[in-house]
Amino acid sequence: MLPSQPSSQDKAKILAEALPYIQRFHGRTIVIKYGGNAMTEENLKKCFAHDVALLKVVGMNPVIVHGGGPQINDMLKRVGKQGAFIQGMRVTDAETMDVVEMVLGLINKEIVNLINQHGGRAVGLTGKDGSFIRAKKMLMRDKERVHEWVDLGQVGEIEGIDPALIELLETRDFIPVIAPVGVGSRGESYNINADLVAGELALVLNAEKLILLTNTSGVLDREGNLLTGLTARGVDELIADGTISGGMIPKISSALDAVKSGVKSCHIIDGRVEHGLLLEVLTDEGVGTLIKAN
Repeated sequence: MLPSQPSSQDKAKILAEALPYIQRFHGRTIVIKYGGNAMTEENLKKCFAHDVALLKVVGMNPVIVHGGGPQINDMLKRVGKQGAFIQGMRVTDAETMDVVEMVLGLINKEIVNLINQHGGRAVGLTGKDGSFIRAKKMLMRDKERVHEWVDLGQVGEIEGIDPALIELLETRDFIPVIAPVGVGSRGESYNINADLVAGELALVLNAEKLILLTNTSGVLDREGNLLTGLTARGVDELIADGTISGGMIPKISSALDAVKSGVKSCHIIDGRVEHGLLLEVLTDEGVGTLIKAN
């Protein structure tokens, strides 16, 4: 954790250690999936906004994709609906889709406002803006009856992402903040897992890093110990034996797809650590699991 009031000597040391990373990643895009406690605890929200603004000031291009699972669940309960998940994906009927869009819109505005308060120039978007995230209905195979498909409702699978809008905002020194809603061929809305959107964005933007914030210290083994590094083979084994399950599956799948397709590194980090984003990008410490293709 970074000291809250560092001395002049500490500041000089921090800057000296960070300088090689600032030079290395200058002008590069870093896609950040923002979720978990970092989105709900006031101090962590301020730390995140500060970190994102700082990365932009020193010449990097952060692109934020946010979730909103807990807030959506709370709103569903308030309207008398129970949220349901299958293999880590939210089942989304038409009424749930309305709630998803409303809640994500409110969250998006809050994140934009926080980043702007901390010196950034953030702009809020959904994938429907300019139709830059095109989606189709996702069908998932039933785990028990492998020849049958599970209908998740208005849950989307990404067909394509047009990077032009994001690239334009980056050239004007704006920080894109993206809610994971895509648009279908008939203008219909699709709820898309934010981890998957972040991973696909990292690919099309040729990102230097993909960083996924979560509510654990990273990927854990069966004994609860942090796995600091994983490859594709290791991930497949952990999924097969049930160590990786539920909501971690989309995260790890997104990370693997990204690094296999050319993103230089993916990190699943602990969003409960103050300034964890800066620790991951600007130091050797690291606060999570590094995913590599092999």
